[in-house]
Amino acid sequence: MYLVTVLGNLLIIVATISDSHLHTPMYFFLANLSFADIGFTSTTVPKMLVNIQTQSKVITYTGCIAQIFFLILFCVLDNFLLAVMAYDRYVAICHPLHYMVIMNHRLCGLLVLACWATTALNSLLETLMALRLSFCTDVEIPHFVCELNQLVLLACSDTFPNVIVMYFAAVLLGGGPFAGILYSYSKIVSSVRAISSTQGKYKAFSTCVSHLSVVSLFYSTLLGVYLSSSVTQSSQSTARASVMYSVVTPMLNPFIYSLRNKDIMGALRRLFRWKP
Repeated sequence: MYLVTVLGNLLIIVATISDSHLHTPMYFFLANLSFADIGFTSTTVPKMLVNIQTQSKVITYTGCIAQIFFLILFCVLDNFLLAVMAYDRYVAICHPLHYMVIMNHRLCGLLVLACWATTALNSLLETLMALRLSFCTDVEIPHFVCELNQLVLLACSDTFPNVIVMYFAAVLLGGGPFAGILYSYSKIVSSVRAISSTQGKYKAFSTCVSHLSVVSLFYSTLLGVYLSSSVTQSSQSTARASVMYSVVTPMLNPFIYSLRNKDIMGALRRLFRWKP
């Protein structure tokens, strides 16, 4: 699964860079999403595979802190990029005649730069807050990965500032992009409903199917983790739910975007010189 994830997302990135037909805002954001997915799954899966092979579940304190930093970074970055892609679809459908003027190279670059800068600063802040925690003895995290909330629960020092920062970041950096996605699609639905022909409606909405599928998969699995952890105290059920959004979702994203996308399939054919 890990190899499929890395190779699938790498193919999306290489196809986007190498094919001039894909030098558009939508595929620029998609390439960044694929890179974030590679980073997200590479933060957790290699260490998990080593643990399975060596039958050892030990991780150093430095390794745990590094895992927390990159896990927060790529998870929140995924969230931001999905919101930016929703805005791109909103402009393409609701303002098609001004699309290339609005979504120019400068704006696309600034949007991606803002995503990276915001997520990096947030990840750095939460990691530095974690460094101030102290632990009574060697601790066992009931998970297959070092998650910040699990580490905070095991600390012996005052964790109130950490909890405040975590909840504030979750509402602002998690809820904000999600609200942006909902707003964009509410406008898209209104515009699509105003189109008179059925064929026109289908053509307009078909450009959003892949993105909607990825958004649904990402948020449903992410919500599943937190709902399962709040409903049941079983660490195994929480870990299983976490596997869905940290392993399965990044693996499925390239298939969702390539199998239903003629541009991506065409770029891959030209890349490998496949004959139609």
